[in-house]
Amino acid sequence: MRHQNKAVIVTGAGRNIGEETAKLFVKEGAKVAVVDLDDRGQGVADNLNAEKEGSAIFIKANVADEESVKNLVAETVKAFGRIDTLVNNVAISDNLTIRECTLADFQKTIDVTLTSQFLTCKYVGEQMIEQGDGGVIVNIGSTSGFKGRNSAVAYCAAKGGVANLVRAIAAQYAEHGIRVNSVVPNRIGSPVGKEEFDPGRYVTNMLHRPGLPEELAAAVNFMASDEASFIYGENLFVDGGYSAMMDGS
Repeated sequence: MRHQNKAVIVTGAGRNIGEETAKLFVKEGAKVAVVDLDDRGQGVADNLNAEKEGSAIFIKANVADEESVKNLVAETVKAFGRIDTLVNNVAISDNLTIRECTLADFQKTIDVTLTSQFLTCKYVGEQMIEQGDGGVIVNIGSTSGFKGRNSAVAYCAAKGGVANLVRAIAAQYAEHGIRVNSVVPNRIGSPVGKEEFDPGRYVTNMLHRPGLPEELAAAVNFMASDEASFIYGENLFVDGGYSAMMDGS
């Protein structure tokens, strides 16, 4: 198994991509801290423990808040003794044009989608450096970080920030044996911030269907594994070929 006895944090693990990612890590032998802002994460942890006792804990945390992130790190170490892998999945979207988006809308989206990744990378990274034997960070990006959209402004800015945050942190953590990368989805699972997955959701990609959360979870699992040991600072597109297509094709 790829992640036998590894201690993994997955943020936003109460549903959709985060939930499937947590499930796959447990299947691959890891112990997972299921992190979410509300109690639905408890249900995910309970289900994981029902299948494999002691495989998961639930930590309720606001990853856009510095003290909450510090507590998240401490609780994970208390439960598992260490942290080997961090998966940053939390995000919200404004779904607003610049004329509609208020400063408060913009700042909230930046805080939850980008600042949260800075904070978790900072404090989990410090824990990994203290452990002395490296680690892995996989951030979830978005194709919205590489193209403009007529339906969102803050989300595009935040995910654009994620793309280069990954590169900067990768360059700074490499000397400590910490690999930092991201995976970049497009229309996988339910829309950001929404509960329901519509399999008929409009998509523009080479497969003519939305991606499945399990498909992104598989990419995250690979990027966190030793099989990706020579990959640093990369934004891996998992988008059904969307980014390789010309607009309108």
